[in-house]
Amino acid sequence: MFSKILIANRGEIACRIIKTCRKLGIKTVAVYSEADAEGLHVRMADEAVAIGPSASAQSYLVIDKIVAACKQTGAQAVHPGFGFLSEKAEFAERLAREGIVFIGPPPGAIAAMGDKIESKKLAAEAGVNTVPGTKEAIADEGEALRIAREIGYPVMIKASAGGGGKGMRVVHNDDQFSEGFRSARNEARASFGDDRVFLEKFVDQPRHIEIQVLADGHGNIVHLGERECSVQRRHQKVLEEAPSPFIDAETRAAMGAQACALARAVGYTSAGTVEFIVDGRRNFYFLEMNTRLQVEHPVTELVYGLDLVEWMIRVAAGEALPFRQEQIKPHGWAVEARLYAEDPTRNFLPSTGRLTRFRPPAEDSHVRLDTGVYEGAEISMFYDPMIAKLVGYGGDRGQAIDKLLEALDAFEVRGVQHNVAFLSAALDRPRFREGRLTTAFIAEEFPEGFHGRALDESARQRLLALAAWVHHRLETRKLGLSGRLPHAPRAAKADWVVRWDGHNQPAHVEPSAGGGTIAIGGQSLLLKGAWRPGQTLFRGEIDGQPVIAQIERRGHGYRISQGGATLDVQVLTQLAAHHAELMPAKVPPDLSRFLLSPMPGLLSAVRVQAGQEVKAGEELCVVEAMKMENVLRAERDGRVAKIHAEAGATLAVDQAILEFA
Repeated sequence: MFSKILIANRGEIACRIIKTCRKLGIKTVAVYSEADAEGLHVRMADEAVAIGPSASAQSYLVIDKIVAACKQTGAQAVHPGFGFLSEKAEFAERLAREGIVFIGPPPGAIAAMGDKIESKKLAAEAGVNTVPGTKEAIADEGEALRIAREIGYPVMIKASAGGGGKGMRVVHNDDQFSEGFRSARNEARASFGDDRVFLEKFVDQPRHIEIQVLADGHGNIVHLGERECSVQRRHQKVLEEAPSPFIDAETRAAMGAQACALARAVGYTSAGTVEFIVDGRRNFYFLEMNTRLQVEHPVTELVYGLDLVEWMIRVAAGEALPFRQEQIKPHGWAVEARLYAEDPTRNFLPSTGRLTRFRPPAEDSHVRLDTGVYEGAEISMFYDPMIAKLVGYGGDRGQAIDKLLEALDAFEVRGVQHNVAFLSAALDRPRFREGRLTTAFIAEEFPEGFHGRALDESARQRLLALAAWVHHRLETRKLGLSGRLPHAPRAAKADWVVRWDGHNQPAHVEPSAGGGTIAIGGQSLLLKGAWRPGQTLFRGEIDGQPVIAQIERRGHGYRISQGGATLDVQVLTQLAAHHAELMPAKVPPDLSRFLLSPMPGLLSAVRVQAGQEVKAGEELCVVEAMKMENVLRAERDGRVAKIHAEAGATLAVDQAILEFA
């Protein structure tokens, strides 16, 4: 067994690997860029080595720097995590030449599966079902268009060296093809240094289901069932679970057998994932093989009781797998949610900044947290905006979902925009509860985008009652402070007016030990809870319903968040409520003449000039953020009056790019 391992990665996966190394008694070496000097993985590792500037192309992707760090620290092996160099055959080859063990598959397997075009050929030869499409890269747009018409729309344009949804476009007709082809190639070039693309048929009602395989160097190959990863946006997974609510035992066995056959055909060792697309009749087709650890591996670990990182290390050290396929049995259900620094109300645009508050729920046998940040850490524009992965586990699917929802309610994140509310809303949709999933789930369930979860009448009354009770507690505490004038009131008023979204509702609060009774909206609600002034999380019961809600002071009011819903509330005296009714509404400034950057990022291209006439839908500029290319278009016909930012500029969110006449 190794005594020291270097982790050629950052963030939550680096921290995850360190945890397993500690369990095995292995010392760890972290590497870090300038942006990650204070990273959690740097703090957790036994040693840390600086490897360069913030941009990954100058640090985490530079093989020479990783090798030099290994030699400097005496690391005997490297775990690449996922992303960065994890699927670069030349990296594994270089380590081998230097006498350093690569904790992953052999270079030949990485090369064979790393190219989507070659991997489809090999899969077909190994007897694996494949999607109709091209087997060669297509550089000529005209030829690509002809092939798209032959395959039949919709088609998917995919980067040959791609992954993580980058360099991928779905095209539904000839009119969309030119832009989709160009954008896919541009993103592929920017992300992977390889602009080759290929075409394949886009499967209707598709589910994204993958098989986890594990192989050793002694000829043993097993699969650990499937993961359902259909809930995606921009081809990136948002919710994952194991097992799938759709796959039956017969299909599972067939998919597992094909995945193992492919792994055997390419001489695979270590952990890997074979991804399939599955239609509504359980026909499945090979998509690609990820020759690395997957982001969503925790759901498999919880259901099968195996530490995949541990077995990657043991296999790399020459150990044989001690179990056979018939010994591997699933137990329970696990559902994972990916917490991102992004704004769901603005089409999931990435958010950057400092985490002024980061208080995750406590981990136990039903809740698992994988994260690479801490309170006070910076979410940088240079890397993926993932904050954490939160997993709920239970005896069945319903229990796992409920545990995850409860944990999300208790997850406090401040300082950046985040998707916690969206995750809660998506998990509790009837369609998700029923397991009726496709890769179009988000687009179909939130066709107008996400603008917060709507509250039914009873849920809203509970949160309004909570706001009244919290305010009464705070007023009671304030009036009890020493040093007040002799005739000042010593007890808080019992009667208040709760104001939200222009509505007023009287509330009468009768406090009691461990809670109180709130008369509001014609109801008398009993509240039980141990909340104290200064706390931002309430756990208790209201009207017999368990409630976990976050309470944030906002000026003279409160923001109450629970179950994906947010309520901005003021609790006022009757006189103050009357005066509030008379206050004029504040009108926001008219910014309709400006094109504002919807996210922090790099302005990579400006397609128009001052004085130019533009038509609705015409491309105006391109903003790059978190390695993704975002095209901004004209909402209506008009004329460009002024350019406020030139190509190459670093933009802040809502910064003016150009102005219309």
